[in-house]
Amino acid sequence: MAEAAMEDPAQLWPPPVGTYAEEQGLFQILQNMLEELLIHKPDDPIEFMINHLKQNNDDAPKICILGPPASGKTTVAMWLSKHFDAIRVSQETLLFNETLALTEEAKAHKEKNQKIPNALWANLIQERLSNVDCIKQGWILEGFPENQEQAWMLQSFGIFPRHVVMLYASDTVLIERNSGKRLDPLTQEVYHTTFDWPSDPLVQERLVKPEDLSEQEVSKKLLEYHRNFPEVFQIYQKVLKSINADQPSVDVLSQVLTYVQTRHRSAAPFTPRIIFCGPPGSGKSLQAALIAQKYGVVNICCGQLLKEAVADNTNLGELIKPYIDNGWPVPDNLVLELLTQRLSSLECLTDGWVLSGFPRDIEQAEKLQKSQINPNRVFFFNLPYESIMERLSQRRTDPITGQRYHTTFRPAPTPEIQARLRQNPRDEEENIEKRLETYYSNVKDLEDFYEEAFYVNADQDPYVVFEFIESCIIKPLPCRKFRHL
Repeated sequence: MAEAAMEDPAQLWPPPVGTYAEEQGLFQILQNMLEELLIHKPDDPIEFMINHLKQNNDDAPKICILGPPASGKTTVAMWLSKHFDAIRVSQETLLFNETLALTEEAKAHKEKNQKIPNALWANLIQERLSNVDCIKQGWILEGFPENQEQAWMLQSFGIFPRHVVMLYASDTVLIERNSGKRLDPLTQEVYHTTFDWPSDPLVQERLVKPEDLSEQEVSKKLLEYHRNFPEVFQIYQKVLKSINADQPSVDVLSQVLTYVQTRHRSAAPFTPRIIFCGPPGSGKSLQAALIAQKYGVVNICCGQLLKEAVADNTNLGELIKPYIDNGWPVPDNLVLELLTQRLSSLECLTDGWVLSGFPRDIEQAEKLQKSQINPNRVFFFNLPYESIMERLSQRRTDPITGQRYHTTFRPAPTPEIQARLRQNPRDEEENIEKRLETYYSNVKDLEDFYEEAFYVNADQDPYVVFEFIESCIIKPLPCRKFRHL
């Protein structure tokens, strides 16, 4: 079987086991299990790990929504709860919607207008989050922890949120918001007389003003929040994102969703396998060179690889040469064989690679996949037609030095050099249009094939583009469960 695989040029051998581990999330599974073991310290670690794997809930959301009064915590928490089908846990749900062992004790404090102790809140939360629905579906913890002591107690119980969202706005805005705040006692939905009034007349009729939120009460709570906020921030700073709540709710929700869908950087081994797709002139070659230079991955330009094979007089090069000499497209089977040889080299398997210029259509992408060449990052570069024309049609080359110039962005330094510059026939407008037509006729199918691809605005400074690409490479991909919601 091994001999058959080695004889097949379209199969990588030995099989890239690191690729399998990355695709199946093995490193993350092991990391999660180790974290749980260290947090809970079970007497029987083997049995604990078996039960942990049976629960299969590593991707379930564990989110805290924090912020001062009237910052929109309830709105955000309820929206996330519906979006992810997760369990929302708040003061109200713990006191009035649950039948927990400590609920009556907490209610007794509330009825006497006494502050509920931090230990009681922490125990209530632990009991609720231990229920099967929270374990399987995940949870959205609204307004907790309120202070450092609660945060430490939750940690001692093994409750560690993966994402903490901290909403903020000026006190003036929050006090103004509070005056118009209205509550639907039936659904617990929060509305506002100015910013978010319900369209349903029945809902309008049953709205009530929250009892305990007079302007004086809000000011008091704001002072308490500002006193506790820095210590809570410090505890969760590695998993926390602050979001401005003084903007349209749709923008707040969009920013919150984007953050809670991200995964934090992992210590798991990662070998970059990157594909750059984009129209001619979009900067793929430059970005590939920058990535290769910084991270030491192998930079593979498909066109350059073909020319090198011809120049080296390899067996494949001799087959490719007639196509290059006559300007014909090189058949996919020859390109794929050449790519497979290059990508199965020890250098590519250990250091990773960035590939530009291939695949150009869905058939080539499917053949790559069949050959077990599976990228773990794909980028589509987007650039307006006018920018492409400006970049390509004004390119010139000095036939003596081989230096490249651009009539607008990098003109020749002297009239003598300017006079001898030549334009590559490929950069004539008519030929650019043909290349663009070919690209755009195939790109939609490619985008559908690589459904987890990232999209790059290539019409900006190259180093801004590089920073975006780099941020997508170094962070783990968003959870698949979340990406398709």
